[in-house]
Amino acid sequence: MTQKIWFITGISSGLGKALAQTVIERGDFVIGTFRSQIEADKFNNQHKYEAFALVLDITKSAEIELAFKQITDKFGKVDVLVNNAGFGFAGAIEETSHTETRQIFEANFFGTLLLTQTFLPLFRQQKNGHIIQISSHGGFKAFPGFGIYNASKFAVEGFSEALAMEVAPLGINVTIVEPGPFRTNFAGSSFQQATRIIDDYNATAGTFRDRMRQVDGKQEGDPIKAADAIIRITKLDVPPMRLPLGKIAIASLTSKLESVQKDIDNFKEIAESVVY
Repeated sequence: MTQKIWFITGISSGLGKALAQTVIERGDFVIGTFRSQIEADKFNNQHKYEAFALVLDITKSAEIELAFKQITDKFGKVDVLVNNAGFGFAGAIEETSHTETRQIFEANFFGTLLLTQTFLPLFRQQKNGHIIQISSHGGFKAFPGFGIYNASKFAVEGFSEALAMEVAPLGINVTIVEPGPFRTNFAGSSFQQATRIIDDYNATAGTFRDRMRQVDGKQEGDPIKAADAIIRITKLDVPPMRLPLGKIAIASLTSKLESVQKDIDNFKEIAESVVY
């Protein structure tokens, strides 16, 4: 069996780390990114012949271009691109500043978009490739106190849906992975919150912030099992466009679909009344 080359962003912790470890254990080759040169060097010393790490800040286009050149010069091909790097953020819409919003979108949306665009010419030349966009169940259904993060992931899902249709005839697959709560540091040290707090939102956004703290370390999801699920869908001839992970994720997507269908059914007459 031919060894695949995976490029995975953000492998220092969480799902990215679990995925990189599992891919290596299965015999494929990992190219992974860290924010720290010390971490990258340590990883390279541990995995001299089975992986390669580099330093990348996905919010900086020049670093993305340099990393892509380094990868293609050294390896010549990439089979699977996993856009995993990003961060969580809690805060009511009114509480979240423009600066905080832009920081979220630079990492969660623009970084993912630019990496995807950067690798597409290579995949088109290869006539194959699989793009894995790590979204969230919050990229399909919004939650009070999570709105700007939701928006960043909704945006990823929007362009990825269109992309999947654009590249399917070219032999390229796109899968949007939508994890529910997993036992990573997403709700811990890597989770950010709006600086401003407005008391009027304590019962909505405030409750969400409290719940995120309470569930940290108790989430239902196992990152290693999530990694296994992602690897499994890359082996399919026709992988899914969406892959929710976990029982809570399935419940979230289902409730959103039911809510949309309810509005369509209840207000169909009004909706259809506007045509000529």
